[in-house]
Amino acid sequence: METVAREMPDALEEACGVFGVYAPGEDVARLTGYGLQALQHRGQESAGIAVGDGEHLSCYKNVGLVTQVFDDAVMDALVGNLAVGHVRYSTSGAAASREAAQPHLSSIDEVEIALVHNGTLLNTEALRTSLEQEGAVFASGTDTEAATYIIAEATRRTGSVREGIRHAMGVLEGAYAMILATPEALYAFRDPHGIRPLCIGRLPQGGWVVSSETCGLDIAGAAYVRDVEPAEVVRLGREGLDAESGPAAPHRASCIFEYVYFARPDSVIDGQSVYQARRVMGAILSQEAPVDADLVLGVPDSGTPAAVGYAEASGIPYAFGIVKNHYVGRTFIQPTQAMRERGITLKLNPLPSVIAGKRLVVIDDSIVRGTTSRQLVAMLYEAGAAEVHLRIVSPEVRWPCFYGIDTATRDQLLAAGCTTEEMRQWIGCDSLAFISPEGLHRAVGGARHQGWCEACFTGSYPIS
Repeated sequence: METVAREMPDALEEACGVFGVYAPGEDVARLTGYGLQALQHRGQESAGIAVGDGEHLSCYKNVGLVTQVFDDAVMDALVGNLAVGHVRYSTSGAAASREAAQPHLSSIDEVEIALVHNGTLLNTEALRTSLEQEGAVFASGTDTEAATYIIAEATRRTGSVREGIRHAMGVLEGAYAMILATPEALYAFRDPHGIRPLCIGRLPQGGWVVSSETCGLDIAGAAYVRDVEPAEVVRLGREGLDAESGPAAPHRASCIFEYVYFARPDSVIDGQSVYQARRVMGAILSQEAPVDADLVLGVPDSGTPAAVGYAEASGIPYAFGIVKNHYVGRTFIQPTQAMRERGITLKLNPLPSVIAGKRLVVIDDSIVRGTTSRQLVAMLYEAGAAEVHLRIVSPEVRWPCFYGIDTATRDQLLAAGCTTEEMRQWIGCDSLAFISPEGLHRAVGGARHQGWCEACFTGSYPIS
């Protein structure tokens, strides 16, 4: 078994991306591969695709990026009318391994199912214990495998996949955006709070696509139709789209950090452009925390749109002063201790010719443990910056996330135990400011709903 260990990141890391397509006559495996490449930012540890041909499911998955896992020979062997795929970043269960990679497969008597999941279940241990007492044997430690068993057993009892999913939704606790494939159809569904995103698109030839983000629809050539609603089960098959709503939670709680960092800037979530939201965050932050400076820099990639917005609103010129190496993956190297201490230099490098002698406003998405911010500020001073004023387009991250985001424990979160001034002194910048919760709400005001999960800022969790 190939297993890849990893260190706790100094960032909020997305857990997974899911993608599905129902399109008889199309190369559904390659369409899914394209979709997963568009969602690669949501998980880089493993990738997998399962296809259904009307009678059986075939699956291939492994550790690595999409382009590392799949080649032409693998894709040629994955033939069917529908497909479901997944990219993973582990937050629940084992480290990256082929066994932990998704889709997870099970069978309902003679019918096979494949499940992919973005999010985290809170009651996984209780579910696993109960299932093991009933004879279930697990190949991995993931919550998704437990969910697959739950759905399969409930479907066997009820004789209906939709009813099996409904039963599971009453048992599963936590955040989930899932796609389930049978050999004949896809089922897409979200938890009652709608914490993680999931959307539906239509192919020009009449097929259907489901994706964690609209950027996945775009690369497949699908037109956006709508988002999957909280507690809704959507079936996509020969009869077309058939949706059934369930009892949603009293208060919606979609993850607001999707707009800050997780989602690609070219995605649209619940009608709100991610790029425009980030741009407005920067503009609002320039009003809430102005500063005299010569240049505005964005920490790539998520800080760039906000930096543009800050520059536009403040009148301070925007400059491209930090270069990001996009080709360094998490498993690229096991660095020496000396390199760990300067680990950020693997990914970010300042341009002295741009920033030397300048007073800088540096826009970033968040501060978690603070080590990356501290290293970045030191690098900017080494490159000749006269002043560094750090501006963050999220409120202070004081609480861990339990809904599918990889965060440190609370004692490792810098803002949990420090004032803003103490954080500034430790990071070493000239000034430090965060956007207000009210400002962040204004920036995402174009979303069709205004119910947010902000537990990482407030400690108020929608699911106990």
